[in-house]
Amino acid sequence: MQTTSTKTRLVGKGYMVPFILITSLFFLWGFARSVLDILNKHFQEVLDISRTESSLVQFSVYIAYCLMAIPAGLVIARWGYRRGVVLGLSLFAIGAFAFVPGEMLAEGRWLPGTDINPFWIFLGALFVLGCGLAFLETAANPYSASLGDKESAASRLNLSQSFNGLGCTVGPMIGGFMIFGDNPSLSLPYCLMGAMVVVVAFLFLRVQLPEIHDDADSDAGEPQTGNLFSVWCRRAFVLGILALLCYEISEIAINSLFVNYMTDVHGYDKLDAAKILSMGGLLIFMLARVFGSFAMSIVRAERYLLGCALGTVVASAGVMTDIGGACGMPILSIVCLLAIYAFEAIMFPTIFAICLKGFSAIDTKRASSFMMMTPIGGAIGTFLMAWCSDVLDMSTAFVVPLLGYFAVMLYAVYICRQRH
Repeated sequence: MQTTSTKTRLVGKGYMVPFILITSLFFLWGFARSVLDILNKHFQEVLDISRTESSLVQFSVYIAYCLMAIPAGLVIARWGYRRGVVLGLSLFAIGAFAFVPGEMLAEGRWLPGTDINPFWIFLGALFVLGCGLAFLETAANPYSASLGDKESAASRLNLSQSFNGLGCTVGPMIGGFMIFGDNPSLSLPYCLMGAMVVVVAFLFLRVQLPEIHDDADSDAGEPQTGNLFSVWCRRAFVLGILALLCYEISEIAINSLFVNYMTDVHGYDKLDAAKILSMGGLLIFMLARVFGSFAMSIVRAERYLLGCALGTVVASAGVMTDIGGACGMPILSIVCLLAIYAFEAIMFPTIFAICLKGFSAIDTKRASSFMMMTPIGGAIGTFLMAWCSDVLDMSTAFVVPLLGYFAVMLYAVYICRQRH
């Protein structure tokens, strides 16, 4: 079952500095995306909108992924990873700092008496920020996977994604204190992000990242140098795209409505719910990713993926046992909810690395741009889950992520059979 030699380096020789720099980006977008997960509850209360209407928060960010992923891939293919990253960081900073006029408008300190709804200012800022994140993820995921031996790509990408988990862990904690605390400020966490991004952009301007070029290791018969859409000739890639979409539907929907679930079903205070999300679910998520990174050096990635997918399906069903509070054991549904984070942690980087296996360097960039369109699933999943919770109840709404994880499990079964 061991797929990598004990002599195989996790990071290729001479690539450690680029690996560290590119991994820092994973932390940044993890922080940014996790703060979104507490905005829904905030906007519901401050602007008196429904859960379904608040799902526009996720829609604004993830529609940007869908629209900008291919342009990002074209820019990176034409001008390289470093320029793509700097452009992404610039858009990230602009979107983050745009929260300042949005908050000033909401508090009446800018354009007093105007009929402009500040919610639309915030959504516009999130769209620009999402465009920046699309550039960063389109560049960083395949770049991290390429910085070493192909057989260790899944482990390497999971290690980078562990820092994404770290950003996800501290995001709701810091954002929760700033947004739900005694002196609430919506723009403060975004100004903090904007300042961090400016510093990182300066570092990338000063450091020359090595480009990853074609080599002779690509699998025979795989698409090499065709047009933009040539990567779609590979069935495993197409099924991988669908699996990533279903994963995003499930993962982002749960994160987006976590605070709602804990406050509405279990009666927690919203700040306490944000702490549980941060130091419970997302901390487990980060640790599980670190564990998975090393576990996949001895267990084949596709088999590990299958076991985790089965775990998410069972855990999602466990959350639904508390429908209407009927089970009499609310702790069971909370344990199952936290277990989802442990099982889903390795899904995105593992599927991503499996999809890229056998592609040339140019096709890797093309494939990555298509894969980074899949976060639109987060907008779809959040809307469907929010709608189900408005029409039915929060526990029943977990049928949405359950179906998404079931689709990932079917993909894992297919890959295991193909590579048996």
